[in-house]
Amino acid sequence: MGKSRARRFRGNPFSPTGPGQRRDGDGGPEEEPAAAELLEKLQHPSAEVREYACASISKLLQQKHVIPAFLQRDVVRCLGPLLMDHSLAVRETAAGALRNLSACGGFEVCDDMVTKDIMTPLVALLKECSTGLDANQLSPKKCREMNKNYIEDIANEAINLLWNVCECNNTAVSIFNKEGCLEAVLHYMKKFTTNVDLAISVANCLQAVTEDNPDLLSSFNASAQQVLETVMLCPESTMKHILLRTLIAGTIWNIKDTIPPGSLGSMVNAILKIFSESLAIDAGETIIRMKEAEKNRLKLAAEAETEEDMSDVIDNCVLSDDDDMEEIPKGRVRKENDISDLLPSDKWELKEVTALLMAQQTALEIIVNMCCSEDPSDDEWEELSSSDESDLFMENSYNEGGGLLMSPLCLSDEVNSAFLNNLIPKKILEKTAFPNSVALDICMHNPSWKPLIKKLNAVQCRALTCLHSILLVSDVDCLGGASALQSLAQHLSQLVFSKMGILLQRWLLQKSPEELPTDTEFLEAVTSALRALLQTMASKNISQCMTPEQLLALCEAGIHSSNVSVRVNVVSILGISGSVLAKGQDTAETLKMIGKFLLEVAMKEPSLVVAGEALDALFDVFADGKEAEKAAVQIKLLPALKEFQPVFKMRMRKEGKGHYSTDQLCVLDNVKMNLRRFIAYQETLGKTPT
Repeated sequence: MGKSRARRFRGNPFSPTGPGQRRDGDGGPEEEPAAAELLEKLQHPSAEVREYACASISKLLQQKHVIPAFLQRDVVRCLGPLLMDHSLAVRETAAGALRNLSACGGFEVCDDMVTKDIMTPLVALLKECSTGLDANQLSPKKCREMNKNYIEDIANEAINLLWNVCECNNTAVSIFNKEGCLEAVLHYMKKFTTNVDLAISVANCLQAVTEDNPDLLSSFNASAQQVLETVMLCPESTMKHILLRTLIAGTIWNIKDTIPPGSLGSMVNAILKIFSESLAIDAGETIIRMKEAEKNRLKLAAEAETEEDMSDVIDNCVLSDDDDMEEIPKGRVRKENDISDLLPSDKWELKEVTALLMAQQTALEIIVNMCCSEDPSDDEWEELSSSDESDLFMENSYNEGGGLLMSPLCLSDEVNSAFLNNLIPKKILEKTAFPNSVALDICMHNPSWKPLIKKLNAVQCRALTCLHSILLVSDVDCLGGASALQSLAQHLSQLVFSKMGILLQRWLLQKSPEELPTDTEFLEAVTSALRALLQTMASKNISQCMTPEQLLALCEAGIHSSNVSVRVNVVSILGISGSVLAKGQDTAETLKMIGKFLLEVAMKEPSLVVAGEALDALFDVFADGKEAEKAAVQIKLLPALKEFQPVFKMRMRKEGKGHYSTDQLCVLDNVKMNLRRFIAYQETLGKTPT
């Protein structure tokens, strides 16, 4: 938690009218008087005026360029007290505005909110709502809402605000622990049978506050665990309930240290069963089905409205022509400052699909975490990096066969068994395919559904990242054997080249000399998975499926990516494949092309990390074999490396400190040491008569 961790995927913030239509940077000075006027109205004696001001601020805060104007006028301290306003409607809209501010403002704004003590009124509101939850207080009738439950709606906004600030700020998490907020939050969860939206918000919050939070574990007593278990066993099959169960499963994984050892296996199996059920659903087919359902619903609603309008016409025919009488059409009654049209509209089908995609993405992210053990801390890396024994550490931890540091990943017997029992690898592989073209077309031509395209792509990227993790921790037999790995290699290669083709077509259509557009998240995920797969196949002497021409084409395209990880991956892929080719016959010409490519990257690459990876790849390719020796002589590898060695050392001294993390510097130290060794090795080859 906190700033050192990338922000997780979250749902849309409270949006009275949907996403703001203005783009960042479109705002001007006119936003400032609007902010001042609205903030002034927050102090108005009329609750309706305060409510309207809060709702208007909430809408504006979805536009990032407006946020500074409000921050300059201390919006947090203006809205904070309204969380305990006498009017329930004001409390809800104030919480919604603060939720938007936290969601759209980012880490720094959330830090500022905690500094300005937003947690004090927020915690008080959460506890008060929890106390009044069972009273089931209903608001007065308000326009088209007949049974609006303000207590639950206020709680929903407050929980989302709590989720946002706790995910961004460690102090907020400490306050959550100290103030005993867990009890109140779990009390809201008990409403999952009647208010699944509130339960989902609570589950999102729980997953955030339980991550890397050992101080909270003691609060999860038997009663608290029983609440979570009850939700996990909920039989409802809607997409929202699938998302709810997925989030709760993630929370239980976070608190796994509270589970008795004897129950750990069954707990892991229950979690992965939920993930398996979520991943088994075809999102593309669901989009097609739900869009048809929406079409039918809107058609029936339109027919019903037509019948009502006809009834109005008949009624109007019998009205008196007296000028003092005026009939107001049904459904068009509006009063001054009415904000009913600012509240979210009902899009049940779209919400269901969104919930499914969120569930699948969350499941895949948690599976990645299940594959990973704790990484060394920054302090440990710093100690190793600065120690006189760092070279010895690197020597001992270096895997001579693979040319890679030993992976910190591991897979426990319980997780491995549950993976296989629930067909997790198969389900993950299915999600790595490109989204359904018919579903994409539906989303593309319907503005409200268009954001689903990004979510579909996100699921594919998470699946590829998941596949990468599983490849690192599973043995060949668990993955289906040699033939399955070869098929997987062909599948991943097709994904890469299909995406490259799409990007190239897009670039040609632009008819512009601009840089080739790239989908960096996808390319990073797919090249990471391909790298891990080829490494596994090489270590087991399984023949590779990509031709040298395909490999070089992939690397030529990938090395121009703006993403460092993509460049590192393609260089590593070339090194792995080259080391396999070096063991074959009549491969010297291909090895020459690979060697020239890697040398050029090592010498010209602006990133030391990529340059170091290129050197590592050269060590692997030219480590052994007659064909490799022949190719090395022809491309003059030894003199090139001897000339480059002082340049690399100088770059490390000048660029290393301050530009790279401690673990990256450790790896670069290792590369520098192995460059010296490799040059010595090549020199001995030159002295040995053939």
